[in-house]
Order: sequence, then C-alpha cells, then structure tokens
Amino acid sequence: MRIAVCDDCQEDVRSIKIFLQGNDVRTYFRAEELLSDVEERQLHFDLYLLDIYIDNSMGGIELAKRLRSKDANAAICFVSTSNDFYREAYDLYAVQYLLKPVSGEAVSRLLERVSGGLIRKKEKKLSFKWKGEMGSIPYNKILYVASRGHNLFIHCKDGMVQEYGGKLDELMLKLNSDMFCRCHQSFLVNLYYVDNLNGKELIIADNSIPISRRYYEQVKKRYQEILFEEVD
Repeated sequence: MRIAVCDDCQEDVRSIKIFLQGNDVRTYFRAEELLSDVEERQLHFDLYLLDIYIDNSMGGIELAKRLRSKDANAAICFVSTSNDFYREAYDLYAVQYLLKPVSGEAVSRLLERVSGGLIRKKEKKLSFKWKGEMGSIPYNKILYVASRGHNLFIHCKDGMVQEYGGKLDELMLKLNSDMFCRCHQSFLVNLYYVDNLNGKELIIADNSIPISRRYYEQVKKRYQEILFEEVD
C-alpha cells in the first residue's frame, strides 16, 4: 500500500512510520510539499495520514480538501491531539480519526480497513448479459443503478450507461451490501460515491437520487457509517 504521512512533528512521524513497516511510505513535514507531489508530479497514494495542525501555511483540513479535489477515492485519516475537528473530518469522508499519541493497534486497524476496501474494490465486478453478449463492470466504477420497466441502467463514473434486463430485487442479492444500498423502488446507489445526503435526496456526481421513506433510515445509517466509522 502506498501511504503519505504529513506532519510537522518529526518525532510523531518517526513513531507512526514504525507502525507502517512493510508499506511504501513517503513522509512530508509541510503540506505544500505533499500537494506538489500530488498535483504536479502526479503521485498517487492509497492512504493519506494528515496531521490537523501541520504548519502555518495550510492546515490538515484544507490540505484534505485539496487532495480530495485531485483524488475522490483516496482514504484520508486525520491525526490530532484533540477531536475538535471531528465534524470537518466527517464532512471530508475521513476513514478514521486518530488521537495522539497514536498506538500501533489503532494503525493496524486502520491499515486492515483500508486494505480490505482496496481489495474489495479491485476484485468485485457486476456481471450482466445484454443482447446475447456477456460483460462485467467493476464495482468501483458504478455510481448507481436505475430501474425502468423491465430493464436496469448502470450509471458509471466515466459517464457510460449500461443497459440490461433485470430487476433491482434480484440485483441486490448479487451486490456487495457494504458498498451498495437500495434507496428507492427504482434506485440503488454505491454509497462510497455519494457526495451529500441532502434531505430526501442523495447527490452523486451532480445527479439527485431520491430516497423513499421506506429506505431513509437504513440509507442514512449506512451512509454515516461509511463517512466516519469510528474515532480512535
């Protein structure tokens, strides 16, 4: 796993790096150095460990926003001496929030969660048959699925819409319930790509997906779990 650690305290960086042995780790002591590598050198990381109070030029929250704009799927974990920024971390889809001093057990749980998510996204595919041809789409490319009549329409990240015959009830039995959730009689969504839960709608890539009363509490609970599963 490729991991970026950004913290202006060298002692904290050294201690965290010990717990990350066996991974490809790059350390940064200034936010602008990490941004330069991501924006200009096009470096990609599977996980970003960001100190909330990095330096005077840019804090961890602002850095996370900039990183999100470049890589919507990256796992971000905040590290801080307090939990004052829990709400901001939640809004930025932080996978975890670690309090200093960081323990090896907390880092181990974080790595297990992130690596498990990477494996699921890489391996799982939705298979379909359309006009006599077989095909498949990786889970991590699917935004949502809409049902009209007797056909399903798979809306993908790249703008492609794949049609095939089927029912949402049957499709839900095939899909990974950790990632996908039924939100309406005619829609199911990949909750990892939801930008916002706005009243009775889910916003996904500028698309508004309705949430029916029947599914609202279930969707809200799972969405919150994905946004921020625990505070260590």
